[in-house]
Amino acid sequence: MAFRPMVGLEVHAQLLTDSKMFCSCPVAFGSDPNSNCCPVCTGTPGTLPVPNRKAVGFVIKTGLALGCKVSEYCRFYRKNYFYPDLAKNFQITQYDEPQTYDGRIDLAVNGEPFSIRIRRAHMEEDTGKNIHLPDGRSLVEYNRSGVPLMEIVTEPDFTSAEQVREYLVQLQRLLRYLGVSTANMEEGAMRCEPTVNLVNEEAGEATPKVEIKNLASFKAVFDAVSHEIDRQQWCLENDAPMQQETRRWNETEAKTTTMRLKESADDYMYFPEPDLVPMTPEPEWVAEIAQSIPELPLARQARFVEEYGLPEYDAAVLTEDRETADYFEAVAAECSDPKSASNWVMGDLTHMLHEQNQTPASCSLPPAALAKLVKLINDGTISNKIAKDVFPQLYETGGDPEQIITERGLVQISDEAELETIVDAAIAANPKAAEDYRAGKKKAAGAIVGYVMKETRGQANPQLVNTILRQKLSE
Repeated sequence: MAFRPMVGLEVHAQLLTDSKMFCSCPVAFGSDPNSNCCPVCTGTPGTLPVPNRKAVGFVIKTGLALGCKVSEYCRFYRKNYFYPDLAKNFQITQYDEPQTYDGRIDLAVNGEPFSIRIRRAHMEEDTGKNIHLPDGRSLVEYNRSGVPLMEIVTEPDFTSAEQVREYLVQLQRLLRYLGVSTANMEEGAMRCEPTVNLVNEEAGEATPKVEIKNLASFKAVFDAVSHEIDRQQWCLENDAPMQQETRRWNETEAKTTTMRLKESADDYMYFPEPDLVPMTPEPEWVAEIAQSIPELPLARQARFVEEYGLPEYDAAVLTEDRETADYFEAVAAECSDPKSASNWVMGDLTHMLHEQNQTPASCSLPPAALAKLVKLINDGTISNKIAKDVFPQLYETGGDPEQIITERGLVQISDEAELETIVDAAIAANPKAAEDYRAGKKKAAGAIVGYVMKETRGQANPQLVNTILRQKLSE
């Protein structure tokens, strides 16, 4: 019988707020252990939570961007379980009345479109962190406890690990565009838990659902989902026992292993949080949030192809983050040459940004200066080689490229009579190359052109040099 994979995802994203979900403790990655906590986020009896309005707004913003409806009425629940990193023995979350629900995102893998339904995007608080030492002792770090967390839950619509990976890549992009989360998986700001099983719809049969924990990268998610699909298929073919459970991903052995039996909702004993009143977001506020949503990355990527005539690859790279896309558009508008703007932003600019650990917004080079450099190339004032020599200085100073070129005496030589004299000398100095060219070996012209560029310190107009050279060697 034909079984197909059915995968659902829960993604937790830490929200980019200054303070925690229910108290005023600061949110700061990398702080000293237990330096950002108070009686509220460590569960001291008698303390009362107060919701973070900014966090609520971020969840509404994300839900709207994912096509979700915003609940007119929602409330918090207590999710009860005992674990040392949850000091009060329950987590404040949302259950059957989430902040946003019923959305959808349309994606594609290798040109094959697919759609994923978003069941809900709701808010909750993060837990602390347990650190298990080799000698058997465990430490508890509460800085993360109470950090605003958004949970985005999909329907089980994924049918392959490739689809899962593409969804996560695009979701990370979306969260960063919206400015609601850093979504840095290496910092734990975005965490993913896939649930995998195989179904045979015709026969009405399915394998038990398996949730996979502790996935810290896109690669780990891809590998774990791929392995779990293969493992369950093997179990079916070999009549091996399976059970509903939570498994962990062992990266060293490249396999999933049993962690614990899978809990059900009943095990958590959900009940409404008595210390928090239900929330009813004002329609005017929701409309204001909707107006603040920028052009989303996939839509912007498609527009770059349509409006600027860029290749799909360029458009995808340039829209990877909002700052880069904004910078490119400013350069393209100023120089009226989108493809050259794309090449410079994706190439030399990106290289310098990585080298200096900067972003387009934080570097000293304004888009107008880079655009002027592109125009100087296009109007023949300088060659592309000279532009690349000038670029590091331009990046550091953010000044006028024309002034730098003039001060360094790098204006391109485009006087035809002057270049003819130089080309004649180059032919005389390279008789073998000239002879080979006339014999049909066109690549031999490179040696003569190289001589010209060396004599002129790269300032000769290369197009004009090649034109003059072809004329002279054809005589």
